[in-house]
Amino acid sequence: MMNKEQKKNYITEMTNQFENSKAIMVTHYQGLTMTQLDDLRSKMREHGIIFKITKNRITKLALEKTKCKDLSNLFTGPTAVAFGEDAIMSARILSKFAKDNENLKLIGGMMNNEVLDQAGVMNVANLPTLDEARANIVGILNASASKIISILLARSEKMSSLPPENSEKQPKE
Repeated sequence: MMNKEQKKNYITEMTNQFENSKAIMVTHYQGLTMTQLDDLRSKMREHGIIFKITKNRITKLALEKTKCKDLSNLFTGPTAVAFGEDAIMSARILSKFAKDNENLKLIGGMMNNEVLDQAGVMNVANLPTLDEARANIVGILNASASKIISILLARSEKMSSLPPENSEKQPKE
């Protein structure tokens, strides 16, 4: 059991986490072993994401003071939360882990102040990450530039192989 001071510290810490995170994913973890939870935490940590098992009643108190108060209905049962900056990476890691471990259930979250339901979290997991999107844009721009250059080069080669317009023999005067 937590004493009053520990509860106060927990509420302060959770309030800060909810306020300062751009991506918050809420899960149920009932049935996962400690080894599985540690494995998930280490995968999340590699990407700067904190995965924390919560105390629901106290977490709801912390939520009341934050932008995330709409998430409080998700905090029932054995709940854990992922806090991070990249919603796509958080959702992707959690959904991949949930496919391999049926005891992890994605139940909702928040991305840039927008509440997500379970389907919304799954949709976010399928989006390209920022780096992947940048690579796609660079590839598209690069391909377009290459095509334009090849078209221009082909036209200039054709033009240089054509005989001059006034090449007909003109009578000498």
